[in-house]
Amino acid sequence: MRQNNTFLGYRIEDGRAVVHEKDAAKVRLLYKGYLSGLSYIDAAKSVGLELNASSVKMLMRNVRYAGDDFYPQIIDRTTFDAAESERLRRCRLLGKKEGQSKEKAQKTVPQNFSFRKCLKTFGDPFKQAEYIYSLIESEV
Repeated sequence: MRQNNTFLGYRIEDGRAVVHEKDAAKVRLLYKGYLSGLSYIDAAKSVGLELNASSVKMLMRNVRYAGDDFYPQIIDRTTFDAAESERLRRCRLLGKKEGQSKEKAQKTVPQNFSFRKCLKTFGDPFKQAEYIYSLIESEV
């Protein structure tokens, strides 16, 4: 996705980002393919990019392609927004929440615990810490 420490479709000349037209054309076709119904991977393959779905998603969600103070516009804002809307639409169809592939499980951290009485002292601080941790008794 990145070339010479910049994003696909750009190159740096004299400290400024400029459009690298050959790669910018791939970016435009990538959006077009995705909006026509291709998956991330198939859209990337259709323009000669070997990327995984996560990389394509990151590339397509990069708002810099719509232009900012440093990066010239490669994709018009309407196309960029349409791709994001399509991503959300597909997520809803697949039953995903806001594009998350899995709901995050609530992790519980034990907050109630006690220590058995410390009966030993070690000269090695690592052994002492290991021993002290072994004295923890969870009340969960």
